[in-house]
Amino acid sequence: MLKKIKTTELRIGMYVQELCSSWIDTPFWKKSFLLEDANELAEIQKTKILEVWIDTDKGLDVFQEVVVKVVTPVEPPVEKVVPVRQTSPVSMEDEIGRASVIVSKSKQAVFSMFSEARMGKAVDVDTAKGMVEEITDSVMRNPGALIGLARLKTKDDYTYMHSVAVCALMVALSKQLGLNEEQTREAGLAGLLHDIGKMMVSAEILNKPGKLTDDEFVSVKEHPAAGHKILLEGQGVGQIALDVCLHHHEKIDGTGYPDRLKGDEISLYARMGAVCDVYDAITSNRPYKQGWCPAESLRKMAEWSKGHFDEKIFQAFVRSIGIFPVGTLVRMESGRLGVVVEQAAKSLLSPKVRVFFSIKSMSYIVPELLDLAGPGLQDKIASREDVAKWGLKDINRYWLGDVAPA
Repeated sequence: MLKKIKTTELRIGMYVQELCSSWIDTPFWKKSFLLEDANELAEIQKTKILEVWIDTDKGLDVFQEVVVKVVTPVEPPVEKVVPVRQTSPVSMEDEIGRASVIVSKSKQAVFSMFSEARMGKAVDVDTAKGMVEEITDSVMRNPGALIGLARLKTKDDYTYMHSVAVCALMVALSKQLGLNEEQTREAGLAGLLHDIGKMMVSAEILNKPGKLTDDEFVSVKEHPAAGHKILLEGQGVGQIALDVCLHHHEKIDGTGYPDRLKGDEISLYARMGAVCDVYDAITSNRPYKQGWCPAESLRKMAEWSKGHFDEKIFQAFVRSIGIFPVGTLVRMESGRLGVVVEQAAKSLLSPKVRVFFSIKSMSYIVPELLDLAGPGLQDKIASREDVAKWGLKDINRYWLGDVAPA
């Protein structure tokens, strides 16, 4: 295409079709040519020639100002990824590893939270609620895994692990009582925070191996009110957690503390807390005593239940963890000793048991897992046994598998 342009617009690579001048004003003998030399361009621009015709089909066109429209890319909306909660029932074998991680994390988080409370800082309720959710999900998948692990605490970490254990027990009991999801979370939070007032009691008293003096016992009995005060100073702590913190040592017959409430004066959640708190306390090793076997602990609690606990709550608690809780040493009708590994869904009397010792030969045998609720199995539990009586050591490994206590 022919185009007339100013000589100032000429550039190397254009095809000059005709110079707009008489031949006498031009130094070029040729009429049309491809402009390839910078000297030629300079010669043209020195002359009086102001315009030229160019053929854009044979050479370059003039520079054109290109208007570039800058479009700012629109970032796609970022979708918040919400982790899918997994609460479908799984076996002990499938849950024990996850439960071990949750217990370990929770113990450290409770230690930090309680230590900050001791220094006068407000409770981080959001962190606490996050812990409760993880614990709740594990208990929903398999209650025996986390509850069993939380029982295996040392004397040194008792206060922190006790809080984790009571949280898990409160969740399992809530499920058994048919409470809804929100009520279950609140009950779990109450369990996690119920003993925070012990941060105001001296470690010497809490860890004293012998019997407490009257003054020392008075100091210990002040921990519910101290914990209630700590929780009030924070934000986001609900009424259920406040109530359980203050009243988990009340008894049905009115002999508890701090307010000597009795019967229906004690809320549902405080009655739940009383059962869960006592069970974990008596099954755990303490500075002043060794913990009792889980099944023996339930037997002892049943003896106290008329004056101490709400009967219906206690019965629901037993259903939630089993007559023979995970970790209980049992004697089989076949003359073997075994450890309860997992509860059966339909029968409290037919859990899964891993047998490992022959009473007849008084020797260890190759461990074998028995599903007492399974078809065709004739063996049954004859009795609960005392570990000390048989001189057995580290029987927990038979239900823990390869997972070490947190």
